[in-house]
Amino acid sequence: MRPTHLEFSPTHKHHKMNHININYYKTMVGEVILGSFDNKLCILDWRYRRMRTTIDKRITTGLKAEYKEQSDGVIDQTIEQIDEYLLGARTEFDIPLLMVGTEFQQSVWSALLEVPYGKTSSYLQLAKKLNNEKAVRAVASANGANAISIIIPCHRIIGTNGDLVGYAGGLPTKKQLLVLEKSDCVFDDKAQQQVDWVTEQDD
Repeated sequence: MRPTHLEFSPTHKHHKMNHININYYKTMVGEVILGSFDNKLCILDWRYRRMRTTIDKRITTGLKAEYKEQSDGVIDQTIEQIDEYLLGARTEFDIPLLMVGTEFQQSVWSALLEVPYGKTSSYLQLAKKLNNEKAVRAVASANGANAISIIIPCHRIIGTNGDLVGYAGGLPTKKQLLVLEKSDCVFDDKAQQQVDWVTEQDD
């Protein structure tokens, strides 16, 4: 799937304010905010994450639009596919994406889309992939600014030394997602025990 890219330009200035449809949904690993614009998904993010206000402002400013709480076909389809993913029944997504950010951020997010299910990468590996090995910190920053979690899999990025490093949805959620992809199982008691084991090893 090739994501749709968006660059800020005067073409998105309209006399009438556009709307970004948003909806909130409680998944089995945390509550998310979903948003769609022009029949494409532009938000699948953790509702109570740090940087919530900053990311919302970036998206509404970039699209010259305001949030309107209502569902639509894209949001409904995304919820369905996320549920399937969390049940171990889906490893890829076919939702049309609209990435709102700078050209560099979009390049990082596109690179993230190429990290396959069940695999991990690092900030350094992403920087090398972008032919800019010295941009590790910038890559990490762009990774943290990702507004389409799970589908753009920033949870698959770990430290070069194997540490989980940060995650907008929280490290416990990141561990759960990695365990899910590693074991390809649903979130049953066995999967939870695996997560607990990982947590104990980190203590």
